[in-house]
Amino acid sequence: MQLLLPGLGLLVWTLVAFLIVFFILKKFAWLPILATLKERETGIADAITSADKIKAEMAALKNENEALMVQAREERAVMIKEAKETSTKMLSDAKEKARLEYDRIVSDAQSAILQQKNAALTEVKNQVGSLVVEVAEKVLRRELANKAEQEAYIKGLAEVVKLN
Repeated sequence: MQLLLPGLGLLVWTLVAFLIVFFILKKFAWLPILATLKERETGIADAITSADKIKAEMAALKNENEALMVQAREERAVMIKEAKETSTKMLSDAKEKARLEYDRIVSDAQSAILQQKNAALTEVKNQVGSLVVEVAEKVLRRELANKAEQEAYIKGLAEVVKLN
């Protein structure tokens, strides 16, 4: 049984050695180890706090970016709307100018046609008058001896007959 139970002297010296090592470790090793652990715990807590702060900042930046994107989309929509309105206005202005130019050209053409028609009618009247004078001259040559009387008579007949 002696092998199983140690002696009293051995127990005392083992206890004394343990206490000496314990106090030496407590004085020189335990406090620095605890201080290092406390420092590490503080560092980890600071890192977690910093990470949470960065996470909150990232969320705020993300919200700000989304707000900027929404604003940019709205501005783009306004710009597109303004561009469409401008192009529509330009198109309607061009159509109006074209219509006015068309009206002017048609008006000029109608007045030119009217002038040419009047000129043609005048020419036809002159030719008819000349023909009438010639025919009347031939017919009345026997009846009228004076040429001035013939022309006065023909003019009177030409005024009676109105040509359109």
